[in-house]
Amino acid sequence: MFPLTEIGKRTSQDRRKKPTPALSWYTFFGRRRHLRRDLDKEKGGYVDRYSSTLFFFLILLIGLNVLDVLFTMMILDHKGWEFNPVVRSVMDTHGDRFWVWKFGIVSVSLTLLCLHSRFRHVKQIIVGLSLIYLLAILYQIFILVHL
Repeated sequence: MFPLTEIGKRTSQDRRKKPTPALSWYTFFGRRRHLRRDLDKEKGGYVDRYSSTLFFFLILLIGLNVLDVLFTMMILDHKGWEFNPVVRSVMDTHGDRFWVWKFGIVSVSLTLLCLHSRFRHVKQIIVGLSLIYLLAILYQIFILVHL
């Protein structure tokens, strides 16, 4: 048996003495696509590469966001009004440039969801948001057709 003091000693130098650089080869060409350990899968974690399915849903949400802005502006031009009080106040404050704020907020939120996509329930949240956004767009199309 090893004495208690021998267990903590290592013969090689600790590789973690230098922090991970912000930009390196692995920033753009990282290898980790999946979490390997079951414990990590339960807890969640971060990966270097993301699935094409996640990419599809994120691009879908950005596209639906753009359509939402366009359809909202068209409905407002036909004497409609914005139902969401937060968006309505931003529209009153910034006028026709409200879409910049909306696009920025949605883009930052999607980036955070992408980074946390391996945590529990995040993928279901992304799919749920896509469905809700799709229903909102279909409702706006219905309103525009019946104007």
